[in-house]
Amino acid sequence: SVFVSADAGRSGRLGARAALAAASQLLQGDLPDLLGRAAERSAARNGELSVDDFVLMMADALTETTHWGSLKTDVSGYVGIDTLQEQIRKKVLRRGFEFNIVVVGRSGLGKSTLINTLFKADISRRSCTKKGSDEPHPYVIPKTTEVKSVSHVIEEKGTRLRLTVTDTPGFGDQINNENCWLPILEYINEQYEKYLSEEQSVTRKKHIPDTRVHCCLYFVPPSGHSLTPLDVEFMKRLDKCVNIVPVIAKADTLTLEERSNFKQRIREDLQKHGISVYPVQEFEDDPEETVLNNKIRASIPFAVVGSDKQHTVNGRTVYGRQTQWGLVEVENRHHCEFPDLRDMLIRTHMQDLVEVTKAVHYENFRHERLQARHGHMNGHSMNIVNLNESSL
Repeated sequence: SVFVSADAGRSGRLGARAALAAASQLLQGDLPDLLGRAAERSAARNGELSVDDFVLMMADALTETTHWGSLKTDVSGYVGIDTLQEQIRKKVLRRGFEFNIVVVGRSGLGKSTLINTLFKADISRRSCTKKGSDEPHPYVIPKTTEVKSVSHVIEEKGTRLRLTVTDTPGFGDQINNENCWLPILEYINEQYEKYLSEEQSVTRKKHIPDTRVHCCLYFVPPSGHSLTPLDVEFMKRLDKCVNIVPVIAKADTLTLEERSNFKQRIREDLQKHGISVYPVQEFEDDPEETVLNNKIRASIPFAVVGSDKQHTVNGRTVYGRQTQWGLVEVENRHHCEFPDLRDMLIRTHMQDLVEVTKAVHYENFRHERLQARHGHMNGHSMNIVNLNESSL
């Protein structure tokens, strides 16, 4: 009926734009990305769709969403499907959540302190290192980039989170930093490989432990100039396999004007070198999400200050760093952008970071790995055929 109404010329075909408009009318909403993908997968010819093509497009789109608009079926009484949300909430809360973060940057940029500040606990690897352990002294620079992880379970108001923080001591601290990003890339891919192996196991676990890296916090030194070649090289190498969130470390060493100019130059460098940092616009399909993410993109890189020291200011306890000019409050938006980073990582986008890792970065790895295995098997089959032909 909608197709016929849109087909003013009674040609039995609709142009792509008219077809998408008709589909949006049915769904009572604007879902251009979803419908666009469905239109591409349909049997459209010369940019036009027949009624059969249109039906196929709609059927394809409807399998990917529950926003069916005017196609929804109304119920005549209470059924109880509204309790699904509570059922899922209880089940998920029993299991708890998982979040894995990698912190990358040169020594002395306050990586451990910032992580402790984010979660208001001794979370970082250095904070958990016992005296007399085999861990090197914090000021002894490793000869190569190392990858060290520590896991915690933290709980707040009945919500449990298993948090794994991976540090990378030695990164960028050598005279020759060539390929210093390689151990980090290998670690990220190892976690993907481990998850893929569990997925394909004959006796698969009911719940596969998720060690995949959901976020990489990259610490930029507060030089006030621009990204270094190492900064650019690292982010270009890893932006397709992990969610990168760049931050300007120890931002209180910059004036407000220096900070603003530095942030702008970094954004220009990111655009110039084609580096994608989180959140990436092409992964968005919700208008409200886009509005929020646009604000975040305008703030990147976050200029942050970390401190796990408490101070009393006008009768209230705050986290801050005491300087000869006064107290820098880390949770005061007039002093730094730590609150914006915290809100994004924990309060608004933690689950999205997990989902983007699963749906985009892990899927890309999985596709490439399975394709490589398939190609290897085909090559092996061809060798057998050639061998048989030679024998004949």
